[in-house]
Amino acid sequence: MSALFPLLAVLIWAANTVVSKAAAQVLDPAAISFYRWFVALLVLSPFCLRAFWRERHAIAPHWRRFAVLALLGMVLYQCLAYYAAHRTSATNMGVICALIPLLGLLLNGLVFRQAVSRSAMLGVLCSLAGVLYLLGAGHPLSLLDGGINPGDALMLVGSSAYALYGILLRRWAPPFGAWLNLYVQVVLAVLLLSPLAASADSLAIPPAGWPLVLFAGIASSVLAAYFWMRGIARLGAERTAIFMNLLPLFTALIASATLGETIHAYHWLGGGAILLGVSLSQGSLVRLWRKLQPS
Repeated sequence: MSALFPLLAVLIWAANTVVSKAAAQVLDPAAISFYRWFVALLVLSPFCLRAFWRERHAIAPHWRRFAVLALLGMVLYQCLAYYAAHRTSATNMGVICALIPLLGLLLNGLVFRQAVSRSAMLGVLCSLAGVLYLLGAGHPLSLLDGGINPGDALMLVGSSAYALYGILLRRWAPPFGAWLNLYVQVVLAVLLLSPLAASADSLAIPPAGWPLVLFAGIASSVLAAYFWMRGIARLGAERTAIFMNLLPLFTALIASATLGETIHAYHWLGGGAILLGVSLSQGSLVRLWRKLQPS
């Protein structure tokens, strides 16, 4: 029963990837980027605003770190996903998201000089081969001529931003509890996204766009976070993190059923190689998680 919580969270996040693709047809990406976190802010405020006001003086010295976290995890990652959805498939987006744990491992090695084991490097190479196979649609050498699809490139940048977000969140470990930490980031994300929203061609939400906005703002931003936190509380961070490996599979199945996307052989082979790489490096990721936990 405990496994149901992270399973539901991953299922919602997979569905949100498909929602991002569907939104590309009806909403300006700048508009839905803003509305997602604005709706989340409205939903969370009745539960978090009083605590936020009570702790405002304690939170103030941490605002720069919170701003960086909001920029990486809520502005860059999700915003780039909405723009990427105009140029690539939901299936590709889901598979690229599976790279986030390995991107975190690489960033820790490059930026924070965290040692990377041989098994982790093998996992990186395996996943890299899977990425090249996926991005080349089964013909990796074609990337030398045509380059990477712009949508896939945006997802890679966004996933790197989210990997860095995860690293910094664990390193900084804001001491205000999970929900208040989330709420502060949501407040700052709304402020940071306001100029982008002002640049949108249209902020109007058509009838077909309302379910997409509400799903992104409530289910993906609040409910999934709740399920994920419950999963960590019951199973621990290490066992819960393994469920993220199901994200590309769920995304591909939902995209096939709702958007009619075709799952090609290169999706299975490339995605399988990526997940194999994640599995090979899992021991290193677990040790890294333990080291980054606050004492």
